[in-house]
Amino acid sequence: MIGIVKTALLLLAATLALTAVAQTSREAESWWSPGDSRVLPAVVEYDNAFGKLRVLNAAGAIRAGEHAFFAPLGENGRACVTCHQPSDAMGLSVETINRRWRETAGTDPLFAAIDGSDCPNLPQQEAASHSLLLERGLFRIPLPWPPRSSEGSVIDPEFTIEVVSDPAGCNTDPVYGLHSENPTISVYRRPRPVANLKYITELSHGVSPHEYFYPNDKSLLPKDPDTGAFVAHRLMSDGREPTLKTQAVSAAIGHLESKRPTDEQLAEIVAFESQIYAAQSFHNVAGPLTVAGTPPVLGPEALRDGAPARLGNNPINRIFGSFAMWAGSTPVEQASTAAGPPLEVQQSVARGADIFYLRRFMIRDVGDYNDKGLGNPFNRSCGSGCHNMQLIGMDLAPGYMDLGLNSLPWANNRPDLPLFKVECHADAKPQSYLGRIIYTHDPGRALITGKCIDVGATLTQQMRGLAARAPYFANGSAANLRELVDFYDRRFNIGYTEIEKQDLVNFLSTL
Repeated sequence: MIGIVKTALLLLAATLALTAVAQTSREAESWWSPGDSRVLPAVVEYDNAFGKLRVLNAAGAIRAGEHAFFAPLGENGRACVTCHQPSDAMGLSVETINRRWRETAGTDPLFAAIDGSDCPNLPQQEAASHSLLLERGLFRIPLPWPPRSSEGSVIDPEFTIEVVSDPAGCNTDPVYGLHSENPTISVYRRPRPVANLKYITELSHGVSPHEYFYPNDKSLLPKDPDTGAFVAHRLMSDGREPTLKTQAVSAAIGHLESKRPTDEQLAEIVAFESQIYAAQSFHNVAGPLTVAGTPPVLGPEALRDGAPARLGNNPINRIFGSFAMWAGSTPVEQASTAAGPPLEVQQSVARGADIFYLRRFMIRDVGDYNDKGLGNPFNRSCGSGCHNMQLIGMDLAPGYMDLGLNSLPWANNRPDLPLFKVECHADAKPQSYLGRIIYTHDPGRALITGKCIDVGATLTQQMRGLAARAPYFANGSAANLRELVDFYDRRFNIGYTEIEKQDLVNFLSTL
């Protein structure tokens, strides 16, 4: 009897806690405009298509107003929060972008010409001029050509680059293009979420892929320009900024069209970004994700309390912990592929977790991955391969690799994106599986290093808060979680069944 009462009290307490958070959520507007004087609570939830996302400020409630992350710092009226909205797991979803276009008739600073349009030379009042942002959540990223080192010196690239097609017209524009007075290559990418960043910025601990890719030689890692210490190098898809501070400076000057923020402003931005956590907390069918009896690493509190930069090991310390409490005994063949009763969907989530952890497939022809001595093909699962960091699901190494998202023949040729012909010099080490002549929508890390072997390579992304920030991949090519699963199934010829695909979608939607 005492046990029953204790359980009832625990469930009541959990219900009251969730109700309090939900009330906070109802009071908050979902969109944060630069300079809003509202308070971002210590804990707040936002609705999305799968349930609710919870955002947790470990330092407590924050009044926005003049706070450097929320204040407009530059000429175009933007703030950091413009592209890193709490409701979108500190990222930005296409749904939010389109709602903001409708609400402001395209006048919000989000759509600033510099990178919120396909090219600044286009008529800014027209939706067609912002098609890549509105349809795929892509911002224009203008990068100097040839590349520059962190000290500003010119890097002699190992390849030439030619514009094959240019639907937005920016790469061939006389002002903004490759042959302009300031030669620039424009690629189009998604913003990365500014949450759970202690997992992104910490150097790895213990046995980790660092010891494989950087065998006792951290000199291959970049250094913090302020302290000289080695840094983890996981912040950006192409690795062009080593620290939160340098990234904030670059973003302010570029995206916000601002002067360099003051040291005080930079410290405030870095402090905020270092203490904010975001993860799904409620599933519309499976129910609450952070109460007794649910998988223990779901929700942002687990991320706040977890140890960063640890390598997951499937038999012992699985990347996202155990989902065994949801496993049940329903045979796979009887599971519905549609959303069903809570127990059924919980069992589907548990099966999806097992697929992520244990279902092996042959990873082949991935540049900067299979060519590291691992073998081609290499037999691994999602969780034992490229998504191996505990609690966050990105690559601990870090491993820049070419999955084939942008480069032909693996990528679908997208008529909305520029297409480049990269031709590597005869004395350069070629891209391992695409050779010396490569057609790509985005040369990736090669635009930073100038190395042929890096063409198409990008860094894997964290996997928390996925439900709140579609579309996926740096190029926005997966509009939803099903398309994300379909890409991997097609790319590596895995052969998932329809039920397995739905199980994986259900699993990813709880993270």
